[in-house]
Order: sequence, then C-alpha cells, then structure tokens
Amino acid sequence: MSTDSDTSSRGGGGSFREITRDRLLNEMLRSTRNKGSTWKVLIMDKLTVKIMSSSCKMGDITEQGVSLVEDLYKRRQPLPSMDAIYFMQPIKENIQIFMSDMSGKRPLYKKAYIFFSSPIQKEWVPQIKKDSSVSTRLGGLSEMNLEYFAVDSQGFVTDHDKALEELFTENEEGSMNYNSCINTMATRIATVFASMREFPRVHYRVARTIDASTLTTLQDLVPTKLAASVWNCMARYKSTIPEFPQTETCELLIVDRSIDQIAPIMHEWTYDAMCHDLLGMDGNKYVQEVPNKTGSGTEKKEVLLEDHDPIWLELRDVHVADANLRLHEKMSNFISKNKAAQLHQARAGGELSTKELQKMVRALPQYTDQIDKLSLHVEIAEKLFGIIKQQHLKDVGQLEQDLVFGNAGSKELIDFFRTHQDISRENKLRLLMIYAAINPEKIQSEKGTKLMQLAGLSADDMIAVNNMRCLCAHETKVFKRWFSFEI
Repeated sequence: MSTDSDTSSRGGGGSFREITRDRLLNEMLRSTRNKGSTWKVLIMDKLTVKIMSSSCKMGDITEQGVSLVEDLYKRRQPLPSMDAIYFMQPIKENIQIFMSDMSGKRPLYKKAYIFFSSPIQKEWVPQIKKDSSVSTRLGGLSEMNLEYFAVDSQGFVTDHDKALEELFTENEEGSMNYNSCINTMATRIATVFASMREFPRVHYRVARTIDASTLTTLQDLVPTKLAASVWNCMARYKSTIPEFPQTETCELLIVDRSIDQIAPIMHEWTYDAMCHDLLGMDGNKYVQEVPNKTGSGTEKKEVLLEDHDPIWLELRDVHVADANLRLHEKMSNFISKNKAAQLHQARAGGELSTKELQKMVRALPQYTDQIDKLSLHVEIAEKLFGIIKQQHLKDVGQLEQDLVFGNAGSKELIDFFRTHQDISRENKLRLLMIYAAINPEKIQSEKGTKLMQLAGLSADDMIAVNNMRCLCAHETKVFKRWFSFEI
C-alpha cells in the first residue's frame, strides 16, 4: 500500500518513512529525555521491534538517550536505577508483563513510560493505575497510534502474510480468524492516517450478487467490512487526537485481490522486483562480495538497498533492461570525466568488469563512495541477467503475457513444457496458476489435469493451482459497485 506523503497535511512534510521515523524518535523517545534518568532502556514486543527497525537504525535510537534495547518477552536483568520506555501493543499479555515488571517492592526499573502502538481498550487503563506500586512509577501513558511498517518513502504494509488465507478460505478455522484479521488490518491502516494527520474519505468496492437467490459471502464483504472498520477508527481519532482534521483531507480506496488475481503471480520486470525475486534477499539486504583488506581474496559485505542509495532510488522502478543501460551510461560518464579512471580502463583492456571496478576503488580512494555504489549495482545487474538467461525468464515472461492477453492457451503451454523441461518448478507453477486464473473452467477438466502432470507438479502445487481456480471462478459469480464513507 502506498501514500502520496508529499501532500500530507502534517506539518513539515517529508517522505512517508521520514514522518514515521520522526514520530518514533521525537514524539516518543525524545519526549522522555528530560525526565528521570539520563539513559533509558527501550522495551518492545515482536511487532513493535519490526515497526521500529523499518524506519530507524540503532544509532538513531541511541542518540535519543537509549542505552539498551530489550525484548519484552525475554527475561531481563533488573536495572532499578534506570527508567524504561515500553513501546508495545495494547494487548492483555503485554500489559500483564508490564505490571509484573513494575509492581511490588523490587521493580525492574525506576520509572516507566508506556507508548501503545494502537488504541488501548478503556477497561485496561484503570487496571494499570489501580496498583499503587505501579502508578507511582508510571512516568507517562500514551497512544502512539503507529502500528504499520514503512517499506520506503511512500509505502507501508500491515504485516498480514496470511490475510488471503484468513479472509478468503471457507474452512472453519479460517472463518474464526476473519473478523480478527479485518479489525487488526483496519486499526493498522488507521494509524497510518493518524501519523500523517490525514482524515480520509473512504471508498470501497462492494459486491452485490447477480440475483436474490445467491447469498453474499464473507469473502464478498471483505472491502465493505474493512472500510467500515477503518471509518470507525478514524471517527474515534477525530475526538481523541489533538488537532486532528475534522473534515476529509484525502481519499482512501479499498479493494481486494479479486480485482486482479494475476499480478502477484506474473514476473514483474522492474529492477526492484527482479532483485527481490531472483537474488534471495532478506528484506532489503543484499550480500555483496568485495575484495578483502589484503587484496588476496574476497569477503562478504551486507548492503541495504534503500532510499539512501541514489542509484537504487533512480533505478528501482524502471525495467531491468533500462536499468542496465543506465548503469553503463553512468559508468561511461564517470570514466569520460576522470583521467585516472580512463588509465585504469586502458590497463584493463576495455570494458570494466565488477572486479575491475572494485580495483578502481582502491586505486582512486577519493571516489570510493561513488564507485562503490556503481560497482554494487553493476554486480547486481550482471547477476540478474545471468539468472534471467539461465532460467529462460524471457521466454517464461513472454508466455505469461501471451496467456493473460489471450494470445496463448493450453496448446502453447503444453509445447512450452515439452521444449523447456529444465525450467524451475516455481516458473511452471506460475504459468499454471495464470492459466487457472484465465481459464478456471478448463483447469478443472481432464486437460487441466494433464497439464499439471506434464509440468510434474507436486500434490501441494496442484492444490495451489486449484485454489487459484476457485478464487477466480468465484469472482465470475458477482459484480461490483462503489460506495463511500464520508461526512
């Protein structure tokens, strides 16, 4: 999910991640600096650790007077001379741990400042304050209303990897999680607008059955229920958050995956998508091989592909082929303007490889940062194109598009499987899921079974293909219209 953060009504503007970072560091951590002990302990649960790490580095946190970061759920050493900052979800388990930490004659910390990531249930506040041993040690209790994960300058996620399963499954266990998933997602989406100081007009896509004899299912109602829940959260913020807008300042559009089931399955050819698809990255971490200090070998170095890297910022949303061309242009421009680089290129005998670039870093220390970033992305591009060639991804991508646009069918798919027997299981699965989405009735037939057998898919893979068929076939039974929540 993304937002146009540059037009936020929140004072100061800035990118989405910057606004999130500013709230965590200034509104939360810095607000306690002139109170109590000089250095403090920051205690977080599993969710808030991810929230913090998505926008802040350890150095940022330390600068705000935090000397130690602790896990709420782990056993912690008593530090009775230090104050603690608790950043946590307002759930029963967390509150019980906090009460245990701070009650009695020997609390873990001198004083505690609580910051909840989302609104706390009203009945919990009196329970915290009724224990006099806790209330006298309570330096402050606030609702941060910040429970989302900033992924870049204009994007965030709510960390619901199983949302599709919990919202669209028809088994009993999935139905039990349905309302919980809706409410949690709505709360987290609402905290985005709380951070941005925006009050959205909520638009949503609503399902209506074709005839009165067909019941509207819970799956049909996902956007409607989510929109209603978000609206309820926003209505509460109007009266609880100081200086919160009282009229709509922006638009929020809520849709579900049924409007486009195929996009997540097809290969996306942007530089960013290719990096995450093909390089086995852990989040935004890429492991680069660089020369060691002695120059006799290489060592591994972790780098983050994020907004602070200007080349990444420029290339991430362009087609991988265009990214490669731009990298070569950057290299040519650098060499043309630098005589020392020209000499180095002449010694290398023409085109500079990644290794030659790394040697240049040592030879031209004044350009280390510039060449470092350039060599990093040249290395990445080389790897990407090697994998694209090895996995026949150009052919796979072309067939994906042909299937979607109706220029290919089962015959072309069969021919492809027979002539490309070395393509990966994942790519076979992608192709069959696309075919199932486009032709849900055909994948259920004998022809569909033969296709899956020809692809050599496992039983679990076949279930995934059939699930795709069910999701897409369901969509043909309903049509949609638009509604809005507004004042």
